[in-house]
Amino acid sequence: MAELYQKSGGEAFGFSREQFAAALKEVAAKYLPEGSGTRERDQLYRSLRVEELALARACAAGNEMAWQAFLLRYRARLYEIAGGIAREDSAARDLADSIYAELYGTETGEGGRKCKLASYTGRGSLEGWLRTVMAQEFINRYRRQRRLVSLDDDDEKGDRLASADAEPTVAVDPRVETSTDEALAALSADDRFLLAAYYLDGRTLAEISRQLGVHESTISRKLDRVAKSLRKQILGALLKRGMSRRQAEEALAVDVRDLQVNLRSHFPQKAGPGAFSEKKAEAQAGDGAGVAEV
Repeated sequence: MAELYQKSGGEAFGFSREQFAAALKEVAAKYLPEGSGTRERDQLYRSLRVEELALARACAAGNEMAWQAFLLRYRARLYEIAGGIAREDSAARDLADSIYAELYGTETGEGGRKCKLASYTGRGSLEGWLRTVMAQEFINRYRRQRRLVSLDDDDEKGDRLASADAEPTVAVDPRVETSTDEALAALSADDRFLLAAYYLDGRTLAEISRQLGVHESTISRKLDRVAKSLRKQILGALLKRGMSRRQAEEALAVDVRDLQVNLRSHFPQKAGPGAFSEKKAEAQAGDGAGVAEV
């Protein structure tokens, strides 16, 4: 905890170690399944973007120094993100300005504060989270405007929507999706097995290590290596497709929920007990077949 708190830089904003610890426990309660052990908790903590988490939570607590640091770092990016969503300068500026009050927060009485930044958990980049918040605000505005326009007026203008459920979507550069798809397709059988078991099937490190007969720390290191390797491959593919280094890094900050990638096409079979048992039997037989492909 001391190491992560120092890394977060929260002390510079008056964000105490106690507040930092409370924020981490809140994240753990939200994302870790009941009965998770110390190793799973520590792994989650170390995977968080603690510097961005501390900054966001310090802003939510009303620290003016933190807010100034936030504006210095993200104000320009907010307008760029808004421009990519709204596609028109005045609408983009209005969209960006509209969320500042929610990000800054308001007093609720009795010393309480309501601030949207308090919901940031550090699981992904703060920039990606801001993009999602802004996209949702854009969609909410769209829905409100649609309710204010009568269907008769739409008919006269000839611009009625083809579907009442149609909604704008967040634009994601197709090169990101193609590069991600290629990187996943190039995974080895071992790597697919571990990723599917941990991320898709929700197995804990302890469960995987018991079934494979290896130490839990080995599984943890392997998952970390695979994740870093995937990012490196995707980044390289984006550079080959004409992106600059900066553009590629920014593209990788996209919220994963906006990507149109069918993960199950790369991991078609659930990594259930049968798959684990097969791998253990293969390892014991020493046939060198590797992890059963999922």
